[in-house]
Amino acid sequence: MIQEFRRARRRNVPEPVAVMDTLTDQLIGRLGNVSESGMLLIANAPIVEDAIYQLRFHLRAVGGREMPIEVGAHVLWMAAANTPGQGFAGLRFLTIEPTQLDALRAWVNAPGPG
Repeated sequence: MIQEFRRARRRNVPEPVAVMDTLTDQLIGRLGNVSESGMLLIANAPIVEDAIYQLRFHLRAVGGREMPIEVGAHVLWMAAANTPGQGFAGLRFLTIEPTQLDALRAWVNAPGPG
């Protein structure tokens, strides 16, 4: 479990990264930005405020290798987007495997766009 979830460095996601709800195996949106402790979800499916989700997304590591990341996440806030059918949601990570956290931390802190 991640204890500190504020003031973590965030990195914008330069390419579309799909976010899947692993319980329903449904696409619920894409990443807007991500940190080692949370993410901005650009949702294209209904999201419930204050709910807990089990999510999966893949980030492209240096060299082009795909890194799967699975997290348990809590929806902290939601906002409507200007695009019909879309919304924004801020999520805090509750659970993430240590090796995936290390990979995510390295991705967030790597030089490059974002």
